[in-house]
Amino acid sequence: MRDTLPLLDLTAFPPLRRERLDTLQVNLGYLCNMKCVHCHVAAGPHRTEMMDADTLALIPRVLQARGIGTLDLTGGAPEMHDGFRNLVRAARALGVKVIDRCNLTILLEPGYEDLAAFLAENRVEIVASLPCYAMENVDRQRGKGSFDKSIIALQRLNALGYGKPGSGLVLNLVYNPQGPSLPPPQDELEAAYRTELHRHFGIEFNHLFALANMPIKRFGDYLISKRQFHDYMKLLKDNFSADNLAGVMCKSLVSVDWQGYLYDCDFNQQLGLALAGDGRPHLKSLLQADYVGCAIRVAGHCHGCTAGQGSSCGGALDHEPHS
Repeated sequence: MRDTLPLLDLTAFPPLRRERLDTLQVNLGYLCNMKCVHCHVAAGPHRTEMMDADTLALIPRVLQARGIGTLDLTGGAPEMHDGFRNLVRAARALGVKVIDRCNLTILLEPGYEDLAAFLAENRVEIVASLPCYAMENVDRQRGKGSFDKSIIALQRLNALGYGKPGSGLVLNLVYNPQGPSLPPPQDELEAAYRTELHRHFGIEFNHLFALANMPIKRFGDYLISKRQFHDYMKLLKDNFSADNLAGVMCKSLVSVDWQGYLYDCDFNQQLGLALAGDGRPHLKSLLQADYVGCAIRVAGHCHGCTAGQGSSCGGALDHEPHS
């Protein structure tokens, strides 16, 4: 896979500094039951990188030491880590909100039949990837049969109360463009998702997050192979909005890789741009330091978070989701 970092302008983005840390985003490993075209971590069924038990045990300690309110679990498919459920239980026992970035199809895999019920029992917020409400688009991006499996998984989650008014079980969906383009307006797209998914499948959800594709890893390699990398970067830069700088996720989030090393965001993690600090900051460093006020490492890919309506782990930056 071709490295896109040399193609990114390391000085062409405004400087940023970290504010109060309220989210710890942890990548538990790259093992996944899927292999999606847009995946910026290049996860898949044959990846073997997984967080070890000692590093996993540090997470609840850091949450408590820093008073962090949200644990955001990602992968790969984070649920495939053997320690996933115990970690969720430990975080919830501390009163921490847990987010599971779920690909939906994992809920149908052998051995994971009770996963949806576990998530509901522990009131885990689900952020589920569904790049379109049309079967042909989802299957093109995520593999044949992915759409049907995702619909069945969503119906199971709805049956448990997820996405239902008053249940307190939050189900958010994630949209990614099919190729090198910016997402359409999030509010309009959410309305279309809500109409189509309810009309055809009876599915309900809370919010839709529209995320821009990042020009790194598997999608970056795709852009290079199609000779579209520079055009996409120009699109991102031409649509830069300074108003989005106030809400970028890296100001209040620290990303942790499967080895426990720290980064300003998940995208920097995949580029190997470690958190600034002495040596190579590790999860255990957060037991003593919060890194408030420290400089955030930026590069050309950061335009993906600030182009147009903006893009973050919680979707568009230029509006507040409705309740």
